[in-house]
Amino acid sequence: MFAGTASDVGKSMITTGFCRILRQDGYHPAPFKAQNMSLNSYVTPEGLEIGRAQAVQAEAAGILCNSDMNPVLLKPTGDMHSQLVLNGKPAGNQSAYEYFMGKDKAALWEEVKCAYDRLAKQYNPVVLEGAGSIAELNLKKRDITNMRMALHAQADVYLIADIDRGGVFASVYGTLALLPPEEKALIRGVIINKFRGDARLFEKGKEQLESLTGVPVTGVLPFFRDIHIEEEDSVALRQRPREHRPGADNIAVVHLPHLSNFTDFAALERSGLHVYYTDDPAELRQAAIIILPGSKNTIGDLLYIRERGLDRVILAAEAAGVVVVGICGGYQMMGLTIADPYGVEGEPRTTDGLGLLPVHTVLSKEKKTLRRRMRYGSANGPLVEGYEIHMGHTETGNKEEHPLNHPQHPADKTDGYRLSAKCWGTYLHGILDNRKVMEDLLRQAGITHTPLPDYRAFKERQYDKLAEQLRQHLDLAFIYKQLAK
Repeated sequence: MFAGTASDVGKSMITTGFCRILRQDGYHPAPFKAQNMSLNSYVTPEGLEIGRAQAVQAEAAGILCNSDMNPVLLKPTGDMHSQLVLNGKPAGNQSAYEYFMGKDKAALWEEVKCAYDRLAKQYNPVVLEGAGSIAELNLKKRDITNMRMALHAQADVYLIADIDRGGVFASVYGTLALLPPEEKALIRGVIINKFRGDARLFEKGKEQLESLTGVPVTGVLPFFRDIHIEEEDSVALRQRPREHRPGADNIAVVHLPHLSNFTDFAALERSGLHVYYTDDPAELRQAAIIILPGSKNTIGDLLYIRERGLDRVILAAEAAGVVVVGICGGYQMMGLTIADPYGVEGEPRTTDGLGLLPVHTVLSKEKKTLRRRMRYGSANGPLVEGYEIHMGHTETGNKEEHPLNHPQHPADKTDGYRLSAKCWGTYLHGILDNRKVMEDLLRQAGITHTPLPDYRAFKERQYDKLAEQLRQHLDLAFIYKQLAK
């Protein structure tokens, strides 16, 4: 298990790297995170929903993802409430108080144990990822993710600390001091992450930390910017560019309060184009392409767009020939109306959309999650892959079909609406990972660009680079020795 002194210390990244290392070294590993909180999710081949990080880790391990890798997923719908996804399926909405203080945590604990046990029978070793800090005393009795899970799995636990944020001695020492003896006995080592400069300067620090804690420092990982692994944490989104770049090919993603699946734009971000996230009308006007992304609160985010005056900018841009596209919730916003008769997102209501597409959306109680292979643009267009995650269905108001994506089989449903080559919407997450779609998008925007990279091949190279980085800076011989005990 890779556990942390805090959130965003590098647990997901290191777990991903170890999944690749273990695969390279002849093992058959699988990732596991009992409980994840994220608006970035993914659909398994069985049509079940898990956190995006576990899907990425499974990809690094060279295996298909499944819901046992992340049995509990919390998707925030606001500041106080989240949708609970259990074993890949929605299980209702809860406030933070209801979730952490409610009696159902005992049932959830049984579910995550069963998920881990099923996974451990198929893969070896299972690489567990913790969540946040492992020493949150007010939550430890209700913990189903960190040391309670480590005890069940009898995992070798490595504590990760982020030296870049400062206070690394206090965070490591304090975390270990707060663990009860049976939990501290599982800690095999400490990993210092995000070190800037010459790591030899920390040799004395390693000795001091080991003397203070009695736990070996098994490596010091450098701060790096040249390895690109898809991230799901909202902290990563806050670090994205927020402004256009003069003279660049600017692509704007509307920064919604409940923006979900920002990994939809990872391929664009790695293409050499300038992708920025903004809710500033002046910044949005500078874009050659405007993308309305997915949302976990579509109506609330649509009202936010109007409050900020972004709706006027988007409509004017589309009228002027700027490319405007929407994905999932963004597609719903581009329509004529969004109805929420069951109060899925709050009080039952119907709201006018932006009116760019002649479609109407009705939010429903049932969530649709599935993987799809379709033909883009026409019935004979290029094959594209993606996945759907949404609550609701969208239909044309005039009964005329102008789908964006066509099914491979006539009996299957179409997807999206194509008003023109420069204005369309789709439910297909991951559509921009397909090179043909990206090339068409850039062509319509008048952006001339060198040949786009193969994104799948790019990701494979990044996993290998990450694995090599870990091999160089961690004591793998020590870690393997512990694993063999």
